[in-house]
Amino acid sequence: MAYAKLEKTRDILSQIKLHLDLKSEYGAIETHKKIESLEVYLEKCLDEIKTIPIDEDLAKKEPSTLDEIKALRPDIPRVIQKVDEQKYEEKLEGALIGRMAGCILGAPVEGSPLEHMEHLAAEFGMPYPAKDYWSNVQNPWNIRYLKGKKDSYTRDKMNGVPPDDDIEYVLVGLTVAERHGFEFSTADVGSIWQELLPLAYTAEEVALNNLNNGINALEAADIDNPFCELIGADIRCDPWAYMCPGHPEQAAEFAHRDAYLSHRRQGIYGAMYFAAVISSALIIDDPMQALENGLSEIPKDCTLAKEIRWALDTAPTINNYKEARKAVDNRFEGMHYVHTINNACLTVFGISIGKGDFTKTIGETVAMGLDNDCTAATAGSIVGATIGIKNIPQHWYKPFNDTIISYSKTVDTFSIKDVLKRFKTLAKNNECLIS
Repeated sequence: MAYAKLEKTRDILSQIKLHLDLKSEYGAIETHKKIESLEVYLEKCLDEIKTIPIDEDLAKKEPSTLDEIKALRPDIPRVIQKVDEQKYEEKLEGALIGRMAGCILGAPVEGSPLEHMEHLAAEFGMPYPAKDYWSNVQNPWNIRYLKGKKDSYTRDKMNGVPPDDDIEYVLVGLTVAERHGFEFSTADVGSIWQELLPLAYTAEEVALNNLNNGINALEAADIDNPFCELIGADIRCDPWAYMCPGHPEQAAEFAHRDAYLSHRRQGIYGAMYFAAVISSALIIDDPMQALENGLSEIPKDCTLAKEIRWALDTAPTINNYKEARKAVDNRFEGMHYVHTINNACLTVFGISIGKGDFTKTIGETVAMGLDNDCTAATAGSIVGATIGIKNIPQHWYKPFNDTIISYSKTVDTFSIKDVLKRFKTLAKNNECLIS
């Protein structure tokens, strides 16, 4: 992938702004005309960029509709395996707690450079990579997701799971399945979004705005959406796996219906892949095997599949977060920091480095940077599912106090125990459990 280099363009735009400011300070009265003509020119360039032809041969290898994706998956037997009810309860709780812990550890430093996080840990007197939640944060009074003061994500001030979209979409998926059943549609997902979500970002924001403007749910990802291959859909995939333990193909199909609302190609494959991985993790004890198993549900020659295989092959040589980030930066130079692919590879590396140790897994994954609350949440869900709640140190979930703080329009808090019970009911209704 050769990404556009816009350093010179950014420099020119910066110089234009500086010179316009100077002219205004010197009393010039016609600067607005230049600005208007520049905006017209740039909008014309944008329209032209949108019409640049794509590689049609690659597009045939990377479809977005479910039937076409299924036709390009690896040709292997697909196994459905039921799980003992008691074992499922322990693994499900591990997965949900793991997702929330990984997310909350990463949230205060989301997208931060490696050196910045290292310096923060040194300033706060913390071990690094982290072995517990951050003891302090910068700008502690800032509000995240409408309701959470930033210091509520810290070790000593946390009282309940603070709000975050990596957690909210688990609750949204749960609501979709309870409201519409296992035959839910992409349009059903969209209607729940409109009912519950007061805000969204990147591809989700585009899709939600398109829905609110009357665009059909099956087309909401196709209009003015340059974010359609970013990570948003795969952070939404966990609930589909939680209700489909041991049935990775079905989990991937549910994730597809959800992802299609806002994403295309790699964005969809990321959701399908990690849904299949987590579904597999809920019945096996090896997270690396679960990562291998997930490849069965996406096109075998798509870009994401190739890069996941690269990450799996490379993982044994990666010893820590610095090596992981260097390998990803070298391979994906210029890729957006919240893209599906580079973050998926970091997730693989974090799980490999952790070797089943929950604390090491999420600590190293957060330390890798990029979209590190998302990657640590996914790594935490996968490893938490394989090792179960009994093997997650209590300090990661004791401050949760059985409470998830939601930024939904309609519900302020959820009981963790109740959420687990509701997922169990869905899994039982889905005939995935052995009593």
